Amino acid sequence: MERKTTTVEGKVISYITAGDGKAVVLLHGFGVDSTAWSEQIEYLKDHYFIIAPDLPGIGVSELTNDVSMEGVANLIKEIIENEEVEQAAVIGHSMGGYATLAFAEKYPELLTGIGLFHSTAGADNDEKKSTRKKGIEFTQKHGANAFLETTAPKMFAETTKKENETLYNRFMGNLPEMSKEAVIDYYEAMMARTDRTDVLKNAKVPVLFIYGEQDEIIPLDKTIEQASFPSISTIHILKNSGHLGMIEEPAEANKAIEDFLSDI
Repeated sequence: MERKTTTVEGKVISYITAGDGKAVVLLHGFGVDSTAWSEQIEYLKDHYFIIAPDLPGIGVSELTNDVSMEGVANLIKEIIENEEVEQAAVIGHSMGGYATLAFAEKYPELLTGIGLFHSTAGADNDEKKSTRKKGIEFTQKHGANAFLETTAPKMFAETTKKENETLYNRFMGNLPEMSKEAVIDYYEAMMARTDRTDVLKNAKVPVLFIYGEQDEIIPLDKTIEQASFPSISTIHILKNSGHLGMIEEPAEANKAIEDFLSDI
């Protein structure tokens, strides 16, 4: 496992690479960084070449001027070109899934597969936008750390909080570095993103959907219909996970990803 950097807009972007074989890009979501994928990187590296970036302004990557989903897609394209990767499967968690779909829309020729991990192709509805606006106001008043400490518990299933208190406390004690500006920029970017259900409907590559049965952020019952949109899709439901299945049920998540990758 190696941590590398590239420069975008004069800002340093950090990413992890590991293993050898067909390329797989793992994009983390909001409120976590590339280390959220630690279990998956360790598991998959024996058979695949893994790229896991810290998105701009998160973890040890510096904040760029463009953190729109299209901007993140361009960043991913630059990273895989730096690594001389011709095609890759791109799997995105939550916000990383939004960026994955933007990448699929802009650069379909670079894809071997798409993975949406606790994510959705739909745009924010009015209720979600209202919630994000309140989050921005809270961050402006109290700062990024206070905001992350308030929102992070909502990403876990109640099962995890009760039965794996050590895991939960360890996560809460190691929240990623984010500035007030980064939190606000990403929330505004997520509010502004377009509906990309047509990307799923027109996908020429297999699509993986991983859901958390106890996910309150991307509820299973409101998003599972999207799994019927692609011509080739695989669905896996993590029964004891909320919004962080890669951490809450790593063995099950690893197997779901491995099975998908081996099929493509």
